[in-house]
Amino acid sequence: MTTNPFGRVITAMVTPMRPDGSVDEVGLRAVVEHLIANGHDGIVVNGTTGEASTLSDDESIDVVRLSKEIVGDRAAITAGIGSNDTAHSIHMAARAAEVGADALLLVSPYYNKPTQAGLVAHCRAVADSTELPVMLYDIPGRTGVEFSTQTLLELAQHPRIAAVKDAKADLWASTHVMAATDLLWFSGDDVLTLAHLAQGAVGCVSVVGHVAGKEYAAMIAAVDAGDLATAREIHRRLIPAVDAIMTTSQGAIMAKAALVELGVIDSAFVRLPLVESPPEDLEILRKGLAAAGLR
Repeated sequence: MTTNPFGRVITAMVTPMRPDGSVDEVGLRAVVEHLIANGHDGIVVNGTTGEASTLSDDESIDVVRLSKEIVGDRAAITAGIGSNDTAHSIHMAARAAEVGADALLLVSPYYNKPTQAGLVAHCRAVADSTELPVMLYDIPGRTGVEFSTQTLLELAQHPRIAAVKDAKADLWASTHVMAATDLLWFSGDDVLTLAHLAQGAVGCVSVVGHVAGKEYAAMIAAVDAGDLATAREIHRRLIPAVDAIMTTSQGAIMAKAALVELGVIDSAFVRLPLVESPPEDLEILRKGLAAAGLR
């Protein structure tokens, strides 16, 4: 199997913001330390949950730099650098590498809907641009463009394309690619993490991991040990938290609200077009965290 430079218990980290909308570096440090203290050996920054689409280039790079300075060698920092402009992704990949990123997260280009041939060319161009390992991010529900099985088989031949964050919800397609390649597979959907692990994924890139890192670490360890009963018990225990964070509203909104509930950060501010949780959603969140034993 390919050496894993990403970690196994990974959260797609929020970008804490002050009530005026500016990036909160004190809050960022608090979230990073919280994740490290709760079972994480990897963190994804500037992903969907990090509100990457509303961060400036300089803000994105500052988040990478500060996150790496905080973690040192305690965890891998994977920097989201994807966009729908290949040249811009290449530019951001170079900047992320310069400030210490350990790996790159590359989402399929959104809005312009390239062909699969264009998607292959895009990913190869970005992977060629630095020496960092690349995790592909397959989330067609957001981008409108999936990585087809054949495309993943082609991209697996690139020496630096090493992993897939799978948020496509097609377990059979995942099985085909895992059987035919040595790509490291990560669940990118908290609802399906146990299913992905059971069929060969090495870890998760979670949102609920903001509050359940130790639980996901235990789930992964249980699957490694062949103890499916324990993994299934953890999976079922987390149902209320997963429902509250992933289906009540929107992941970034609810993850920030959860971190405020746990006292990790002071502000749940999100940038427009996202808006903070209304009181009724916060009540669902509180009940979900309590029912899952997370507060």
